Amino acid sequence: MASKDVQSPSNAVIGICKSLIAGGVAGGVSRTAVAPLERLKILLQVQNPHSIKYNGTVQGLKYIWRTEGFRGLFKGNGANCARIVPNSAVKFFSYEQASKGILYLYRQQTGNDDAQLTPLLRLGAGACAGIIAMSATYPMDMVRGRLTVQTDKSPYQYRGMVHALSTVLRQEGPRALYRGWLPSVIGVVPYVGLNFAVYESLKDYLVKSKPFGIIDNDTSELTVTTRLACGAIAGTMGQTVAYPLDVVRRRMQMVGWKDASSVITGGDGSRGKAPIEYSGMIDAFRKTVRHEGFGALYKGLVPNSVKVVPSIAIAFVTYEKVKDILGVELKISD
Repeated sequence: MASKDVQSPSNAVIGICKSLIAGGVAGGVSRTAVAPLERLKILLQVQNPHSIKYNGTVQGLKYIWRTEGFRGLFKGNGANCARIVPNSAVKFFSYEQASKGILYLYRQQTGNDDAQLTPLLRLGAGACAGIIAMSATYPMDMVRGRLTVQTDKSPYQYRGMVHALSTVLRQEGPRALYRGWLPSVIGVVPYVGLNFAVYESLKDYLVKSKPFGIIDNDTSELTVTTRLACGAIAGTMGQTVAYPLDVVRRRMQMVGWKDASSVITGGDGSRGKAPIEYSGMIDAFRKTVRHEGFGALYKGLVPNSVKVVPSIAIAFVTYEKVKDILGVELKISD
């Protein structure tokens, strides 16, 4: 047993690199597949309530197509992939390392060398992975939100992620790049934690119980379709719990934007009613509910639900498939 776990330094580095590549590919593929819904979700979250332009999933997608064309559906996706590829790579790798560390401590504590991770321990490992990945790439997420929101009628155009980062840094200071970080940290615990915990627990249950003949007889593993379903269920549960924090995070990221998009200001050329300013997370929650009602905390939930189910499912399956192709033996449930 001990000899099986020993790896040479070079093999360990190669394994880490392959794991990071698999995580990055999984993130890029899954996000690009649902990019139009991702953009619409953010527009619904942050648009000025006094000047509604996007009113539902179908209407919103049609409006983007009519006013900005096909490219408008994918606006901000390049920045999103530039963020999500390293984010996803770090997240999946961090989950594997956190799982191994937690499992080692759990076996030491219980004295049972055959003990396996419980759903609660997987939740903890997933939460650790989410916090590490989100914190490492948060400035890119902040400017990605602004790039996604700006339209052709915005008074000032960010020309890309690097230009947006430098502009925010120059005009608003380094703290602005982490605006909305606190609700993100709080939200990532149930979101990423539940994603991993539910996905891994469902897989374990199905492999052990083998209901409805869903195990591939040739490999004794779950079929791709079944793993997609497990990922979809995990994504639905995670995003529903954490969604209000995502809305608050996006709104805080727009605070201080001097030449904000008309989506935020509510005007096209002429200024509409000024957008609400937030001094912090609690203030953002309070003002959102007071001015727009409790339902505002779930603005954009429908396109996000349509998006998150295939996105999470594709990410998990792509990750495992790419690792198979690269010859990495360790699965995220090991």
